[in-house]
Amino acid sequence: MEEFVGKVWHDFITGAAGGHHPEAAVTLREMEKTTGILFRALGGDAGLKVAAATTEEHGARRTLLQRIAGSNEKAALARLDAETLRLPPEIAVFPDRSLNRDLYLWLAALAACDEARAQPWHIRNQQATQAALALFPGLRPRYERLVEALIGRRIAPEAMAPDEAAQETALRLALRAPGSVDRLPPLYRRESRPPQPIPLWLAGSPAAAAPAAAGNGDATPPEGGGTRPGETQAHKAEKVDDPKNDSPFLLMFRAESLLSWGEYVRVNRAFDEDEDPNAAAAARDMDRLSLARDAQTAVSRVKFDLDLPSAAEDDTPLGPGIPLPEWDYRKGTLLADHCRLQPLIALDAAASEIPAHLKKTAHRLRQQFAALAPARRWLKAQQDGPELDLDNCVRNIADRASGQTPDQGAYLAQARCERDLACLLLADLSLSTDAWVSDTHRIIDVIRESLLLFSEALSATGDRFGLYGFSSLRRGNVRFHLVKDFSARYDGIARGRILALKPGYYTRMGAALRQASRILAEQPAQRRLLLLISDGKPNDLDLYDSRYGIEDTRMAIMEARRMGLQPFCVTVDREAGDYLPWLFGPAGYTVIRKPEELPARLPLLYAQLTRQ
Repeated sequence: MEEFVGKVWHDFITGAAGGHHPEAAVTLREMEKTTGILFRALGGDAGLKVAAATTEEHGARRTLLQRIAGSNEKAALARLDAETLRLPPEIAVFPDRSLNRDLYLWLAALAACDEARAQPWHIRNQQATQAALALFPGLRPRYERLVEALIGRRIAPEAMAPDEAAQETALRLALRAPGSVDRLPPLYRRESRPPQPIPLWLAGSPAAAAPAAAGNGDATPPEGGGTRPGETQAHKAEKVDDPKNDSPFLLMFRAESLLSWGEYVRVNRAFDEDEDPNAAAAARDMDRLSLARDAQTAVSRVKFDLDLPSAAEDDTPLGPGIPLPEWDYRKGTLLADHCRLQPLIALDAAASEIPAHLKKTAHRLRQQFAALAPARRWLKAQQDGPELDLDNCVRNIADRASGQTPDQGAYLAQARCERDLACLLLADLSLSTDAWVSDTHRIIDVIRESLLLFSEALSATGDRFGLYGFSSLRRGNVRFHLVKDFSARYDGIARGRILALKPGYYTRMGAALRQASRILAEQPAQRRLLLLISDGKPNDLDLYDSRYGIEDTRMAIMEARRMGLQPFCVTVDREAGDYLPWLFGPAGYTVIRKPEELPARLPLLYAQLTRQ
């Protein structure tokens, strides 16, 4: 009964307090694709991704009913930084669902016109609003409806102290007439509150404490091989000192004097390095995540490094390494010799036959692809050839009998129809490919089987192809595995190298694509296909895990296209739609939703891509 009464009271008081209308809510999941397309179509940075904004306390004045209900303490405001356009995960500001939807569209247009990021908060948003309304006058009616609906729901200046009322009046004027307010009246009382949140404006960017901490070389997070939640939530972050409990009073405390529940109940005691199953839920409830450095991160790094092969067990390096450039989008320049790529080859891989469970599929693919093999055809009416063209001989005799001069040859000649193309297949061998996709297969197993069936199919056509794999450990160690080059035959040795592929390290994709492009560009073929198999976006232990890696990979793909190559990506990453259109274009990639289907689908995809 108490719970029922409490729920009724909660629903009543929160509804009476206002400010939130769940029945008219519009979520970012519904609008993510629309806002992303609109943002880019209106001139926004196409390299930015759309993600959820941070929900945080605003500290502004609230009505009496809101204080009683404990509502409207937090707000999720749109933000724009160098890598992400963050929009509220849900908008339920207005009782009209169409207004909430229009607010998402307006925020996308406002962010596309946001250029004065160094200006104060109120000037920056006024200038962006002016630019958006000037460039896209069709947005003005929607903007005016949003402004009037928002002002009607804000606390009136008459109910505020004089300094707060002056600020609220100035902000209302800035909303109705953008560009008319150069400065906000100051708050001079100690108990004064900041202005109420303005959902129509972009909030100031929070201090980037988290990237600074993550980019430190002492921390080595493992590459993501786990599942990603369907909903992501942003948090404000701060870098703090490691808390030390050095109080002398702790020396007087005897832990054995306490009786704990654990002494009487058999529990499964976790180790220090075990994952906390409640950590994600606890993080979602926190407004601010504090990051600190301590000595335990070194333990994690050592544990991670122990999983890497030693020099005696590793593949054999070919040469001293190849220096390669890397694109720095922040400076807009190509950094010369910024990476070092090390070619490797597995010399101890024994010659192998194709696995028994793939023989039936390989036989079927060879039969299907044999139809694509070059064939000879007869050319008629030739001036010279090994056989006579009887049809043209009869025609020539008839022409002479009628007094005409024959103008066609009387011989048949054979011509070979060549498939003048070359394909380089580049496989992602990062540590994330060690993740399981079924009870019997990991991603690396799927990649091995895909390479085997792909090679079996192309060996039936006679097309020239090369097989390579890559992984990385920072920019000084980009590993480039040679499986089969263009000059080598596909035989038992090549199959053994495919079966010897192992996952490890990270995914510095740009350097690997540049080296693959150089190799493929040297092939004397009219059409050259660069086929990439991957399970995730570019990442490494340094800046490459952010937009830096995305932009470098995109530049490497543009360089490949300028060489006359055709890059195409095949991925099993279900989140690939967030970044692959920016890298390869809307028609330059495909997503395999069921990774176990990749071995059978890859050869057929190749046939579609190389169809004449």
